Amino acid sequence: MTDKGFTDKIKGKVKETTGDITNDKELKTEGLVDQAKGKVKKASSDIKEASEEVKEKVEKKLDKHK
Repeated sequence: MTDKGFTDKIKGKVKETTGDITNDKELKTEGLVDQAKGKVKKASSDIKEASEEVKEKVEKKLDKHK
């Protein structure tokens, strides 16, 4: 089972916060990038799931018309 980007988002938030506290702009930027990667993974997973649902619905409708 996949975490759908959750780990990247959490890791990124920790880096961003640490960067803020320590005034480390590079670490903060890394955190923002990690969070963005997590969001992209989540969106990609959501799109894949939605397309699979549509595929199943279409297949069911096609089966009814055979």
